[in-house]
Amino acid sequence: MAAKSVVTVNEYGKIQLRLKEIMDKKKMTRNYLARATNTRFEVINKWYNNEVEKMDLDILARICYVLDCKPSSLIKYEDNK
Repeated sequence: MAAKSVVTVNEYGKIQLRLKEIMDKKKMTRNYLARATNTRFEVINKWYNNEVEKMDLDILARICYVLDCKPSSLIKYEDNK
């Protein structure tokens, strides 16, 4: 089997965050989650709007703890096929 490599930026797909969807179902605000996770609102807002460039695993763990969910509930991989 040939090894995969990244030839163009769009070939490998993307990661989608589902925080907005989960929070909306729980009727939870970004302000509440920021306070409950002891995280700045601006950081939670980036997660909520799917604008995270580099994932902080500590923040992911805090969000999962407060929302009582697993990382796989928050993160979805979409390929470009």
